[in-house]
Amino acid sequence: MISRIDLRGTALPEGQALRSLLPRADFDVSAALEKVRPICEDVHHRGDAALIEYAEKFDGVELAQVKVPAEALKSALEDLDPQIRAALEESIRRARIVHRAQRRTTETTQVVPGGTVTERWVPVDRVGLYAPGGRAVYPSSVIMDVVPAQEAEVPSIALASPAQKEFGGLPHPTILAACALLGIDEVYAAGGATAVAMFAHGTESCPPAPMVMGPGNIWVAAAKRYFTGVIGIDSEAGPTEIAVLADDSADPVHVAADLISQAEHDPLAASVLVTTSEELAAGVEKELTAQVAVARHREERIEPALRGEQSAIVLVDTLEDGLAVVNAYGAEHLEIQTRDAAEVAGQVRNAGAVFVGPWSPVSLGDYAAGSNHVLPTGGCACHSSGLSVQSFLRGIHVVDYSRDALAEITAHVVTLANAEDLPAHGEALKARFEWKVPNTK
Repeated sequence: MISRIDLRGTALPEGQALRSLLPRADFDVSAALEKVRPICEDVHHRGDAALIEYAEKFDGVELAQVKVPAEALKSALEDLDPQIRAALEESIRRARIVHRAQRRTTETTQVVPGGTVTERWVPVDRVGLYAPGGRAVYPSSVIMDVVPAQEAEVPSIALASPAQKEFGGLPHPTILAACALLGIDEVYAAGGATAVAMFAHGTESCPPAPMVMGPGNIWVAAAKRYFTGVIGIDSEAGPTEIAVLADDSADPVHVAADLISQAEHDPLAASVLVTTSEELAAGVEKELTAQVAVARHREERIEPALRGEQSAIVLVDTLEDGLAVVNAYGAEHLEIQTRDAAEVAGQVRNAGAVFVGPWSPVSLGDYAAGSNHVLPTGGCACHSSGLSVQSFLRGIHVVDYSRDALAEITAHVVTLANAEDLPAHGEALKARFEWKVPNTK
């Protein structure tokens, strides 16, 4: 059901040498880039007409328009199952609590008397958000996309999700209902690379956005790469992944269930257990067989994901080795199921999100912990963060010096400018004190 990697008995290598021993999905964005390039260029040149044509080609729907009518959003919310509505509302409430605390305030620092630097945090003018709609529907991703953008006070927020044939060419009604709950009224039936291109270039119905955020498949990732330097992005998200660091105190039932929960997303999803316990490894293998046998998406998603090269049970000698492995791996989601789990979690340096102990499963974070589930994948947690309020803000330094404060530092600036062979930089300061505009009267 799942392979083993035994790293016991020898000293672990470091850096890339260790990462090369660990499982990872084959996610070739470069190859996909060549396929999305003509699509992005076509949307640039033909706008809505191209979007409508690709919706028929890729999604099998005939669209009259790309923008979702306001009536459809209203109807989706009115028809929403009350239990789903209550769950979405609670998820929104908790997400707001966490993301509101991330707001940045303007700070002014006095460097010298008469000289200050103020850092202002300014939201982007407009953002295009993406909610996937392929193998599953993700209203939770609508929440994770929209709430931090709203808490950052982005003035213009639009969202795209693929057209669905069974819903008359509209995005899934639960996606639309989530948008309505959040007050998002600019929604488009566009998926994959076409949605990213729509936001990047703008079309007749959709103004361009300088930033595009949100999770998606390889075509979304490739389109984001195509527009690098043109728009801001969060990340080139790859298949979802979970790593569990566990010792012999962990419950194999819990661990297996959590590995399956992420395998359920996609055949390329990664499920990795790192453990010091041979007994736990055997117990998890047994539980995987039993639990997968009765799982709903067993054949098309879960079994391929668990059997794939991206999933494995990794055996290590010590918990310190286990920490080295998970820090090298840089998981999107990392569970710590060990004794003193909070202390162990404090030693994690590379992870999109860390889930501490047996009562904090990744599934909680996917929906209602209050944390964000749009997280770096493919090892990018070693250098990148998940989606947050800060993702939508730009820090602007405002420099305000008086005449005396500038005079005090001028000699140093001139010295440094000359050292870099940029004398005009220094002359720009000296001119304020030594050079006057001649009187031509």
